[in-house]
Amino acid sequence: MTERRPLIAGNWKMNCLRADGLALASSLAAKASEKGELGCDVLVCPPATLLSEVAGVTKDSAVAVGGQDCHAAISGAHTGDLAAPMLADIGAQYVLVGHSERRADHGESSTDIRKKATSAHDAGLIAVVCVGETEEERDLGATLSVVNGQVAVSLPDGATAQNTVVAYEPVWAIGTGRTASVQEVAEVHAAIRAELVARFEDGDQFRILYGGSVKPSNAAELLGVEDVDGALVGGASLKVDDFWKIIEACA
Repeated sequence: MTERRPLIAGNWKMNCLRADGLALASSLAAKASEKGELGCDVLVCPPATLLSEVAGVTKDSAVAVGGQDCHAAISGAHTGDLAAPMLADIGAQYVLVGHSERRADHGESSTDIRKKATSAHDAGLIAVVCVGETEEERDLGATLSVVNGQVAVSLPDGATAQNTVVAYEPVWAIGTGRTASVQEVAEVHAAIRAELVARFEDGDQFRILYGGSVKPSNAAELLGVEDVDGALVGGASLKVDDFWKIIEACA
């Protein structure tokens, strides 16, 4: 079995004003420094208004920083958007692309996401490419075809285990309190792994995260599933103690 270092990523979404966000980042950086050697990589993705300052607070710690989205273009007339080089310029190392909320709220297609991932790679960022099915698609028995299709189109040919992470988040489990069963998670992650291995020379080395109502009470069980190489955490990442317990579940 290939050894892959786990990644625990916190997506703060559209939460945290300056004081709360910096307090959260400072607390995580302090905990990481106190702990010393961690059993996983740690990432936080704050809203764009906090990126620069959070990057500064966490600079000398084991906590990495990522953006929540980027535009496919490196510059231009795209009011309200951020280019991948801008994220890299202020200290980000990662960027989320293709989150279900972007796909649903902004109509982003897997083709759009592939272009964003390519731009992220060109800027030296690690792209966390999100995939996942809706409740309707699962009820129709289309989970694997939907997810594999998203993986196939969303990941550019230049993706490698060093510049790309895949995050599986069943849409019906995001923020709902519902969590996919261990069997459901194992089935989808195995399918994603097979897709990666078939297409990429280092497909067995890509990290595949699970996301969808991950919390301290279920983290260890989910992280123990084969081909689950970490977690993309939403609400629980806004509470220092909860997020830290998930990080400790990697030990």
